[in-house]
Amino acid sequence: MRTRPTILYFGPVGESVPDLVQQWVAGNDFPFELHDDPAQVESIVLRGHPCFLFIDADNMGARGVELVRGLKSDPFTAIIPALVLARSHDADQIQAWFAAGADEILTGVFPPPEQRARLDALLVRTQRDVSVHPSTRMPGTTEIEREIRRRLESSQEFAVCYADLDHFKEYNDRYSYYDGDRVIYILSRILHDVVKGLLGNRGFVGHIGGDDFIFIIPAPDISLVCGEALTVFDTLVPFQYNEQDRRAGYFFGKDRRGQLHRVPLMTLSVGIVTNRHRTFAHPAEVSELATEMKSYAKTLPGSVYVVDRRQSRSGEERGGSPAQRES
Repeated sequence: MRTRPTILYFGPVGESVPDLVQQWVAGNDFPFELHDDPAQVESIVLRGHPCFLFIDADNMGARGVELVRGLKSDPFTAIIPALVLARSHDADQIQAWFAAGADEILTGVFPPPEQRARLDALLVRTQRDVSVHPSTRMPGTTEIEREIRRRLESSQEFAVCYADLDHFKEYNDRYSYYDGDRVIYILSRILHDVVKGLLGNRGFVGHIGGDDFIFIIPAPDISLVCGEALTVFDTLVPFQYNEQDRRAGYFFGKDRRGQLHRVPLMTLSVGIVTNRHRTFAHPAEVSELATEMKSYAKTLPGSVYVVDRRQSRSGEERGGSPAQRES
């Protein structure tokens, strides 16, 4: 179960919290904590609790500026939104707060409705920023789970497709992590452009991490989407190799025991789960079965997709490669 983000308020203990903050926190049903010790605030943030930090600029002054600067200097804590509350609109102070890394500053120049609107907008931006993968800007695991849950609650047939690269580690070892990152980005563009180009808003593409992707599509479109994605991938991926490897169709790499062996060019394996023959109660069930099907797909040669058609735990059926479209 996901917890609600904790709202931290850095201000003097014993004094009243502004009505704006109290009403906004209550309206969103957020847990709320008031602290006047910057070390304690840093400790709470470093423990990884999702939170939203308000700073009382008038009472905390330089201590607040240093707190914000310290949090924003660390990539782990920099993602925490820092919002500064000030009664007066002092240009020099506002410049200092923004220079320290503050995400938003509310002063008396904004009427209460606009202040609340700015708070809501900052919250939306924060939720959006933490739910995408930084390298591909695709929705991450939180949004993937939310999308699976949304599909489970609908009455339509859908397919969850788990895509993974084959021989990616060996490629990274031979070339470089920079080249590996480029391949992952290319794969993200292929999946996005194919799914969105063919299905528009009926398709969803997310990035779990590394070379693992999830795309969710209507079940009747499996053959169309997966066939096109594998065809485009197999067309483009050879150009990520040097001419010698591309012409040969392989290169020599070392296994874990240090023995040389032929490593084929990268291929794409997709394991697919649908709700045609199964009823799922939770996204975790879908994820578990999709992982199983992806592992099965990786045992097959070439770029393939496999569709689970089982009503029990036996009898997988191969979906096919670009040359073996699903009927």
